[in-house]
Amino acid sequence: MTAAPAVAQFWQCAPYAREVSGIQIRGNANTWWGQAAGRYARGQTPRPGAVLAFDSTRRMRVGHVAMVSRIVSEREVLLTHANWSRRGGIERDVRAIDVSAAGDWSAVKVHYRGSMGTSVNPTRGFIYADRAEEVQVASAGKTRRG
Repeated sequence: MTAAPAVAQFWQCAPYAREVSGIQIRGNANTWWGQAAGRYARGQTPRPGAVLAFDSTRRMRVGHVAMVSRIVSEREVLLTHANWSRRGGIERDVRAIDVSAAGDWSAVKVHYRGSMGTSVNPTRGFIYADRAEEVQVASAGKTRRG
């Protein structure tokens, strides 16, 4: 018997975020925020398991998505994501800091290749694994942002 060689998986951010978060959205990362409307709860507060949706930029034409693996503080989280520092590679517990003026996670810096990134990345917010209708029922009819 011979052992089959291990095959390295090349991951894009969106399929990997779907795999680790359970949020069943398909398509480019820059479409996730809009697709989540009415399907999943959305907001500006990080929670473990939530997906942070990055806006498209000149350098990230199709945006980016990353799952929150841990909350460090009100303005710092650890992300698990793919295809960020290493093409097709997975990174776990990567430091991300909210640098937005309002403290609403609309702009973040993410650790990149051994140091804190110098780029400020615009984001839309967090997509939660909760279904949108579950949030409405749980809030007893109160409207929540997202």
